[in-house]
Amino acid sequence: MLLNVSFGIGSTLVIANLYYCQPILIQLSASFHVTYDEVARIPTLVQAGFGIGLLFITPLGDMLRRRQLILLLVVFSATLTIGLAITNNLLVFEIISFLIGLTSVTPQILIPLAADLAPPARRGSAISIVLSGYLLGILIARVLSGIVANFTSWRIVYCVSIGVQSIVLGGAYMLLPDYPVKNRDLSYLGIFHSMAKYFVTEPLVSQTMLTNWAASACYTNWWVTLTFLLGGPPYNYSTVVIGLFGLVGMLGVIAMPFFGRLLDRLVPWWSIIISTLLLLVFQAVQTGAGGINIAAVVISCFGLDLFRQTQTVSLSTLIFSISETARSRLNALTIISLFLGQITGTSVGTDVFVGYGWRANSALFMAMYVFQLVVFIIRGPHCPSNRWYGYEGGLEFWKILPSKQSHLITSNDPESAGCVDVVCIEKSDAKGGVDELR
Repeated sequence: MLLNVSFGIGSTLVIANLYYCQPILIQLSASFHVTYDEVARIPTLVQAGFGIGLLFITPLGDMLRRRQLILLLVVFSATLTIGLAITNNLLVFEIISFLIGLTSVTPQILIPLAADLAPPARRGSAISIVLSGYLLGILIARVLSGIVANFTSWRIVYCVSIGVQSIVLGGAYMLLPDYPVKNRDLSYLGIFHSMAKYFVTEPLVSQTMLTNWAASACYTNWWVTLTFLLGGPPYNYSTVVIGLFGLVGMLGVIAMPFFGRLLDRLVPWWSIIISTLLLLVFQAVQTGAGGINIAAVVISCFGLDLFRQTQTVSLSTLIFSISETARSRLNALTIISLFLGQITGTSVGTDVFVGYGWRANSALFMAMYVFQLVVFIIRGPHCPSNRWYGYEGGLEFWKILPSKQSHLITSNDPESAGCVDVVCIEKSDAKGGVDELR
């Protein structure tokens, strides 16, 4: 648990690098003597660097020692941040921002590592803690950056970031386990070949990516268009009041780890279906009354945040079950679909809201939740990962706890077909972590 919490804190402090710039764009414009349009490129470049890092760096977790990889990335991001704090040139600032986005993918390496280190019966809890830290970092960075820049200078924001990343580096050096390499013979080009192979040959990967894309689009649309909804009639709230709704969302994120133990007991398919159904319910509340009653907005804000995270943890748990040796690559595919969903939610959601109003926008994304349900309902909870549909294996709701029995498991991993692992896990060995799976 302590290690998972440290992973979560590290994720919070590193992912914040992507969002410090957003509240201080006006100050950056004045400091560099440029227009708002020019500084508006900075958040785009940071996110572009992050997206490229997801594709080209995070899969390295399957072929390199992750302790050394994470330490190297934190050193690079902390060193680059020094440049942001001292430069007086906008072009240099933009280049460094892109490189910081590229090297701030540490949380996406920590999530598969947490899944590897956790015993199977605690994997959902481990993922939920790290993911909650990741999401808190997004919310906290915006608040912290805005407050610090308001009372001092935007350069102090990045000085604070340097100090924070130095703490992360020290903590990582002391706490990160040196987990062994899982694929010693895997080449860098082989990483991308295998990722394509998983996408083409494993329908479960494709279905998970489709669901994650649609869910990410819905979630991003909610937060992007919430500003338009609350800033216009009938609410006409100030930006300060609108910003407080982020605290409501933060409550949903904080509550997520408390559901982690329940997710450990549920078959992932069921937790995905239930969380998606509840997301549909909260989106329906928003569709019915979001533009006329602020209570509906608050309820929807909390529910959509909480159950989106529940859905994300369940999807990660499910896709990680496909292969123990390819979790970094599978996580990269998941995050790429999430990234594409963010682009979809921002562009489509904004156009529909501006062109047709809040209710049409909300109804459209209700349909997206229905789409997610359809994608997973066509396959049962125990349908083989290489099948698009079917209900083989029944409809068991609860997992059979590995602590109560011994198993003979035949691996379906495409990279180790035909491998048979004997797993004897007794209740007294529940703390054995990954050493249980040998």
